[in-house]
Amino acid sequence: MTTLTSTNGKAQQRYLAVAGNIGVGKSSLVEFLCHRYDLKPYFEPNDENPYLEDFYADMGRYAFHSQIYFLGAKHKLHRELNHSPVDVIQDRTIWEDAEIFAEHLHRSNIMDPRDYKTYRALYESIRDTLRPPDLMIYLKCSMRTTRRRIKERGRPAEQSIPLSYLKKLQVLYDAWIDGYDLSPVVTLNTGKLDYITDMVDCHEVMSAVDRHFGRRQRLYPLRPAAQAQSPPAAILTTTG
Repeated sequence: MTTLTSTNGKAQQRYLAVAGNIGVGKSSLVEFLCHRYDLKPYFEPNDENPYLEDFYADMGRYAFHSQIYFLGAKHKLHRELNHSPVDVIQDRTIWEDAEIFAEHLHRSNIMDPRDYKTYRALYESIRDTLRPPDLMIYLKCSMRTTRRRIKERGRPAEQSIPLSYLKKLQVLYDAWIDGYDLSPVVTLNTGKLDYITDMVDCHEVMSAVDRHFGRRQRLYPLRPAAQAQSPPAAILTTTG
């Protein structure tokens, strides 16, 4: 693994990102990897967005407000994690906000064209200043699993999300990750993985991360008995 070095000659902290649709298990994986690698987590500021509940109730009226809030909040998070003295992991990135959620609102004629143009100009000016992650983990699962998880976690603002909205987001997600080239990508099918209680799945997830992210500060070494002969179908691809 190449050691990143900052301008002052010190080793730069590593930055891992977890991407994926609503309900695919991003927060659960972030918590798991934090425990395994001693990472500092940066979660999506959903609960802090004052427009989110209104947005789900009336997307046309509150699309621009909600997306601008997320853009500013994510930019702040990126600045904070970039100056962290320890390795970090982020739950959903600023690229997803623009390339998935705002893009969907634009293509569906939910966001006013003038608002989208303003949003996009601001996003692109911010995007060019951002450090990409050292590894992007992309999560996906079936729509049935996604809807079950949304129901189980019980966030009030998400309970009325239509299935058609989730499906459209997934199409955009798959297209975005196919063209993503800022960093290596590991794709996981979270509907087929049980990395919390199954040692084989745990081993394969950590091995996939190690190939790109390295073993520095791993708190819990893998047990030899957990090693598998080949990756399970749930680990779909690794690139970069």
